[in-house]
Amino acid sequence: MSKAFTKESDADLDDDLPEDTGGLPAGAKNYMTPEGFARMREELMTLMRKERPEVVQVVSWAAANGDRSENGDYLYGKKRLREIDRRIRFLSKRLERSEVVDPAKRPKTDQVFFGATVTWANSKGEERIVKIVGIDEVDPAKGHVSWISPIAKALMRAHEGDMVKMRTPGGVEEIEIVKVAYV
Repeated sequence: MSKAFTKESDADLDDDLPEDTGGLPAGAKNYMTPEGFARMREELMTLMRKERPEVVQVVSWAAANGDRSENGDYLYGKKRLREIDRRIRFLSKRLERSEVVDPAKRPKTDQVFFGATVTWANSKGEERIVKIVGIDEVDPAKGHVSWISPIAKALMRAHEGDMVKMRTPGGVEEIEIVKVAYV
């Protein structure tokens, strides 16, 4: 029998699946910069105050139209509502577990910690700049890397001028820390 003729029920939900920790080590705090925390909190507030009420309104309107089994607005709305609720739960848990670390308030140091913007050079003299941020703030295009990434682990606790070894897919590479800044 074709799947097209089977009824999709609310019992087929995947809401009982475990929430993805998104790469956060078990029991670890979710370190975040103030900007990352504000961005996640804004997304949560938008979902709760704007998107969810709009979808609930559409679903209740669609439910009032009668037959729900072939009502696209109702079926799509219920699915979208589950997605929004799942994202709200994820964001709430993440923000609850988060610890905001403001790099600008860190005492002046040339040692690499969370929130540092690090300029490093490889053996070919090519310089790269990365900022060590929380796992929810990663953006390779901006040079933002997670504090649990291999590059961040290699750089952590090192000082300007230090040579550190970083594991890469091509083997171990030695890099030099050129500059450390907290902005």
